[in-house]
Amino acid sequence: MFDIGWSELLLIGVVALIVVGPKDLPGMFRTLGRFTAKARAMGREFQRAMDDAAKESGVKETAGELKAMTSKKNLGLDALDKAAAKFEKWDPAKSTSAPKGPATQALADKKAAEAAERKAKLAESQAAKAAEPAPEPAAKPAPAKPAAKAAAKPAAAKKPTTAKKPAAPNKTAAAKPKPRAKKGEA
Repeated sequence: MFDIGWSELLLIGVVALIVVGPKDLPGMFRTLGRFTAKARAMGREFQRAMDDAAKESGVKETAGELKAMTSKKNLGLDALDKAAAKFEKWDPAKSTSAPKGPATQALADKKAAEAAERKAKLAESQAAKAAEPAPEPAAKPAPAKPAAKAAAKPAAAKKPTTAKKPAAPNKTAAAKPKPRAKKGEA
């Protein structure tokens, strides 16, 4: 409750000896002890009263039922925990499966034989490639000089541009008469 160490208690005792005096100090400690004992007794009595009230109202039973309803076993989470534990411990290199039947065993043997045959063919083809002499690289032509490149390309002929035809006059605008001005308007 209070975090008072031995050094603090010693300091309090020295200050009490100086302030109260050596004559009245034992009486003061006796009174302080009685007060502390009464406070503790009141705390214990209060705690007992609270426990009795909880027993009478059925809070403990309700709390127990609530814990039982939300337990992992009742919710099915215990099976999930077991599966997760198995998954965490699973090692694919050391997989232990159920005993194989004759059909399953024959299929597994066939697959193993096919895999071994593929490995053998791959090893043969790699050995054949290693035995063949490597082809010599072809001589690269010398790069052409920049002037020779320009001379080698023919000049691109430009397309003649065609002249645009003049736009035809708007016949509809010429055919419509202009509106007459009303009398009195300028």
